[in-house]
Amino acid sequence: MNRTSNSRPRSQPAARIRRIVVAVKDPWARALPAVAKAAQLARAFDARLELFHAMSDPVYIDVAEVHGQDVASLEGAQRKRVLARLERVAERLGRHGPAVDVAVEWDFPPHEAIIRAAQAFEADLILAERHPTTHHLPWVLRFTDFELLRCSPVPVLLVKTRKAYVRPKVLAAVDPGHSFAKPLSLDAEILRYGSAVAEALRGAVHAVHAFEPLPAGALNGDYLSGEWLAELEEATKKHARTALERTLRGVDIPRSRQYLIARHPIDAIAQAAAAIGSDIVVMGAISRSGIKRLVLGNTAEKLLDHLPCDVLIVKPRRFAHRVPRIPRGAQLVALSAMGAGV
Repeated sequence: MNRTSNSRPRSQPAARIRRIVVAVKDPWARALPAVAKAAQLARAFDARLELFHAMSDPVYIDVAEVHGQDVASLEGAQRKRVLARLERVAERLGRHGPAVDVAVEWDFPPHEAIIRAAQAFEADLILAERHPTTHHLPWVLRFTDFELLRCSPVPVLLVKTRKAYVRPKVLAAVDPGHSFAKPLSLDAEILRYGSAVAEALRGAVHAVHAFEPLPAGALNGDYLSGEWLAELEEATKKHARTALERTLRGVDIPRSRQYLIARHPIDAIAQAAAAIGSDIVVMGAISRSGIKRLVLGNTAEKLLDHLPCDVLIVKPRRFAHRVPRIPRGAQLVALSAMGAGV
């Protein structure tokens, strides 16, 4: 596609998005915003699209027996029904441009099934609808959407709104300070994908960096004068500005679209997104264990709940994941065994 834009990094090629998987949560829903936005992106990138649905509900063996069916026949009939529905959706999309495939698999848990589908399709991007429930226990990482964001090596665009993209404002949340020992390459990936999406959709890319107004422990002790604190705060802000400019080197983002905010990242990103009316916020994520995983999970979960726009999560290159490539098949459950307490 021949498009001119000032948002592409000069120092490295923009992200190439050739194949997109959209996870269809409910094929029979009246509105499918993730599907609509995936089709819009597929047209913009001239990419191939796959509609995927994971059949992860348990198959109750006793129910199959009551209806005189074996389990394989029951699984096949249900899969055929869902596949036919997705094919009708794909047919409507195909009239307007993108090449569309469909896939339905018995597999669980859902987030692993989506990742396996993306790997099989060799996808460069996954789209999924945000589950509407607020997460009251953000440190318990057992929700499909958050587990997908945490585990997927493929960037995930979590769709939270139904509004189509019209010259969208894409906010790249960078972290030149590399909090929680984030890889140096993560900001580059955030900017690559943010620039690519903004360019393809004829929008604009912005950047935000949150920083501490004073170094930790600077306020300890009564001997520090107000004048000295003001000088220290100014020096801290100057250092943050230098770090942001270094991170954005090679990316043509005007100063008017750069935001340096002295607040916690949750508040700073939300503030910048609200100020510009952001359509997409691009953030980085890493998967860790123990307390670091808990802290990162808490921050990301709060942002997912509070940001009013879509969120694109990218990972460092060579991100290590542990999702097996072989589907698990259907979950087989015997009601009689459950009743017996087995």
